[in-house]
Amino acid sequence: MSPDLTAKVWQYASRNQRAVCEPLGGGIHGAVYMIQRSKALGGTALKVFQAEEFFARELAVYERLKMAEIRQILGFAVPQLIATDRELLALEMTVVERPYVLDFAGAYLDNDAPWFEDEKWELWENDKREKFGNRWPRVQMVLAALEDYGIHLLDVNPGNIAFAD
Repeated sequence: MSPDLTAKVWQYASRNQRAVCEPLGGGIHGAVYMIQRSKALGGTALKVFQAEEFFARELAVYERLKMAEIRQILGFAVPQLIATDRELLALEMTVVERPYVLDFAGAYLDNDAPWFEDEKWELWENDKREKFGNRWPRVQMVLAALEDYGIHLLDVNPGNIAFAD
């Protein structure tokens, strides 16, 4: 975990009267921590980003889902946006249980999705088919449902679209 991201987490917590609990995960776009508002209200997830581009993408997706009042997609829970801090590139959201769909930093809205040659799409799909096995058709349904809202999720892996078992 980069020291810059950790500092952002602590800064956000201090500004918003939250307690930092534990790291939940991280990747190339940023880091996710469990934070707590109070014992009565429980924990939320705080995602801090390395770059403004990925913060803006994920924020735009969560805002679109919120406007459409989407809490789940085909039985997969979707985190709900609670708060943002543009200066810290931070999003606070609800914590969801499996099955879920999350991590929209690599998503594109509407016609902004990159265009790839058929061969590259075929390689992408073969990789996803291998990762998800017999669950790939269900994942394709989730991706199609997201596309109905103009959300094109390209960062597709079992950590982002997780099944109950």
